[in-house]
Amino acid sequence: MTLGHGTQAAPDPVPDEGRGRAAAALAETVGAVLARTADATGPRTPADTAEIRAITDAMIRLFAGAPLRSDGQLTVKSLAEEAGLRRNKLTHKHTGLKDLFYALVKAQQNPQRPFTDKEREASEKRRNDLARVRAERDSLRAKVQQLARIVHVLEVENHQLRESAGADGVVRVFPGPRR
Repeated sequence: MTLGHGTQAAPDPVPDEGRGRAAAALAETVGAVLARTADATGPRTPADTAEIRAITDAMIRLFAGAPLRSDGQLTVKSLAEEAGLRRNKLTHKHTGLKDLFYALVKAQQNPQRPFTDKEREASEKRRNDLARVRAERDSLRAKVQQLARIVHVLEVENHQLRESAGADGVVRVFPGPRR
């Protein structure tokens, strides 16, 4: 896939061994696009473009496992060393590149894999169970509210009966309608 100006998009990540190469290719692509954008927008200086290129090249070397100036760890400190820049250039000026680096590191450490049919079925069963339990909870909440209203009415009636009782405290109930 082409991203304009002849820039090629990074290939889909290959399981295990190709993950670092895929991250390096993505970093290279994004860096090239950012450098061209920096050139085109104008307000940035040529030094900014050079910094973007240096950071991008450093990302590529770190993800490819071939560092030149750093210990090769996937940290912002190592990235800044590898790029030959101070760390605050990444943390304050080129925060987008720093965020991209963190995202690539995270994606490399936690590869996404497709769900199996068994996992999909288990997920669907849990989703259905959750919907059933939520419906049951809502039904029980409605019943609790109804019972609370009934208890309140009974308490009011009991209080009225006690007040209507004579001085002897005996409650006399008049017969109600027969059923």
